[in-house]
Amino acid sequence: MSATPSAGRNLPAAITVALALATLIIVSLVIRREGFVLLAGAAGAVAAWELMQALRHRPGGIRVPWVPTVVGPMVIAWSTWFAGGSGLAVSAVAMVALQVVWRAYRPQRDDREDPYHPASAGVPRAIADVTGAALVTGYVGALAACAVLLVSPADGVQRVVALVLLVACSDVGGYAAGVRFGRHPMAPHLSPKKSWEGFAGSVCAAALGGLAVMAWVLPGPLWVGPLLGVTVALAATVGDFAESSLKRDLGVKDMSNLLPGHGGIMDRLDSLLVAAPVAWAILAVAVPTP
Repeated sequence: MSATPSAGRNLPAAITVALALATLIIVSLVIRREGFVLLAGAAGAVAAWELMQALRHRPGGIRVPWVPTVVGPMVIAWSTWFAGGSGLAVSAVAMVALQVVWRAYRPQRDDREDPYHPASAGVPRAIADVTGAALVTGYVGALAACAVLLVSPADGVQRVVALVLLVACSDVGGYAAGVRFGRHPMAPHLSPKKSWEGFAGSVCAAALGGLAVMAWVLPGPLWVGPLLGVTVALAATVGDFAESSLKRDLGVKDMSNLLPGHGGIMDRLDSLLVAAPVAWAILAVAVPTP
């Protein structure tokens, strides 16, 4: 019997990697919250490197300045830990500015002027490179730092656990319902294995998970649980489709092959990146920090 079911995953490898990642997150939270900040920054740096490499597959090649782009998520994560939302915003803008300066003073080797279109080769290529760098910083660095906003309050460990549990519920519910009942694709040209039935499973599982979270993990009104779960499931689905669209545009199947059964770190973070700011915003309003 094949280890890869109809949903297209190597299930044993995927489960093993998911458990290993969950264990790493829990250990970082249990030891010290700063350990989670370090983990978030390191994961963002690896994901930024993967996306930076994938951008080279774009026709013409987008060559992002790699030093400030890879260092950026770590700088943004620690700035967020020490200065909150203002630290996130200022450091993200500063890293984009550094990328522009870095690209200006370290031009790529193939920035050569086209003899038939003077000055048309270097400048458009530089603009594409800087735009790609800003995409990586905003998509990976800034969104990953929203998980640091979650862990910053006194009950931050519970808030991060809630986010991870709800994204896991959405993923497992969508996978189970999609394999068992999936008949109607949501976006066949973008992600043919994702079905409306699977999406319904994601929403239902995340709503139930939200009830459990508000009952046993976070002190707050029970009605917040289903709202949080459904919103996280929607955000996770948007994040999954956003990365699928980006990979299709770049012509790659996975961002890398670093994680067996999952592709790369970026392929594992796609849902969490979009769900983190949503979860942070809802919890900040509905579940005040003690």
